[in-house]
Amino acid sequence: MTDDAVIVAQTTVDDEARATALARGAVEARLAACAHIDAPLTAVYRWQGAVETAREWRVSYKTTTARLPDLAAFVAREHPYDVPEWITLPVTGGSEAYLAWVAEETR
Repeated sequence: MTDDAVIVAQTTVDDEARATALARGAVEARLAACAHIDAPLTAVYRWQGAVETAREWRVSYKTTTARLPDLAAFVAREHPYDVPEWITLPVTGGSEAYLAWVAEETR
């Protein structure tokens, strides 16, 4: 994978304002070209021995492999959870113009 390969990285958070801050902070710092905040969703998960249900917002970042380590560090530092969701998905295709835009905006 090249440094300009596009990655989608995702996290969730339980507050819309925090989701916006995580998204905006990453884009302002050029850690991601853009970030999408999904409408609230219901998360069901096991935490400390109990099954929990929470309302969360998913933040999906479009970034490159070169910027991914810095984006991961930013989210780890700014995220309020003890163990935030952090998953990355390779982009295996797409509009050449869009993929080039992501690479350009994260330089």
